[in-house]
Amino acid sequence: MLAEKVEQMMEWSSRRSVIRMNGDKFRRFVKAPPRNYSVIVMFTALQPQRQCSVFAVHRYNAVYTECLCTFLLNMNSAPTFMHFPAKGKPKRADTFDLQRIGFASEQLAKWIADRTDVQIRVFRPPNYSGTIALALLVSLVGGLLYLRRNNLEFIYNKTGWAMAALCVVFAMTSGQMWNHIRGPPYAHKNPQNGQVSYIHGSSQAQFVAESHIILLLNAAITMGMVLLNEAATSKGDVGKRRIICLVGLGLVVFFFSFLLSIFRSKYHGYPYR
Repeated sequence: MLAEKVEQMMEWSSRRSVIRMNGDKFRRFVKAPPRNYSVIVMFTALQPQRQCSVFAVHRYNAVYTECLCTFLLNMNSAPTFMHFPAKGKPKRADTFDLQRIGFASEQLAKWIADRTDVQIRVFRPPNYSGTIALALLVSLVGGLLYLRRNNLEFIYNKTGWAMAALCVVFAMTSGQMWNHIRGPPYAHKNPQNGQVSYIHGSSQAQFVAESHIILLLNAAITMGMVLLNEAATSKGDVGKRRIICLVGLGLVVFFFSFLLSIFRSKYHGYPYR
C-alpha cells in the first residue's frame, strides 16, 4: 500500500512539477496512513459556487501538492498553505500565516525549510527600478534648482507644498505601503473563465490595481471638495460659482458612492447594524 502510494506520487511529480488533486486523491495520498513522506498543500476555493480550483505549487526534492476544496479541513479563508508531516497530525506551526507574513516567496521558502529541512533558493532578477527612480528624482530636483537658482520663491509656494502633501496622503491611504511590504500581484485572472479581477474580494488583502483605483477615487473626491470650497469662498460671477458648485457636488457624490461600493464588496457585513 505504501509503496504504491509513493510510486504513484513520484510518477505524477516526474510528469509535471505540479500535482493536481481532487478531494478523493487528497484523502488517500495526503491524509490517510500509511505515509512516509511530508506534503506541502495549498488550499484554495474560487467561484463559481466555491468549486475546487487549481493553483500551482512547485516541488523541490520532496513531494509538494495542491488540493482543491477548503472545506475538507473546516477552513474559513483561502488560499492557505499547510504542511502535513510524515507522522502525526499537523500542528499550529504547520499552517503558514499568510495574513501576517505575506505572499513573499522568500518567506514561504523559509517556512518550508523550517518544517521539512528542505532548502529552497529563490532567485530574483536584479531590480534597479528603485535606484533609477531615485536618480531621476534627484536629477529633476537638482536641475530645477539650477534653472531657478536666481529665483527660489517657488519653494515658499503654499499651493505646491499642498499638492505634494496630498500626493503623499493619497499614496498612504490607498495602501501603497501595504503593497510595498506584502508584494501582492497587480491583478488576478481567473483560470476558469479568463476574467480579470482588479478588486480583491477579501478585506484582508488587495491588488496593486486596487490601490491605484482607490488613489484615483480619493483624488476625485478631494477635487470635488476643493471645487465646493472655491464656489463658496470666491467672489466671482454667481452663475459660474453655481456651475462650479454643481460640478464639485457631482464629483463628491459619484466617486464617494463608488468608493462605498468597493468597501461594501470587501466588507460583506456592511452596512453595519
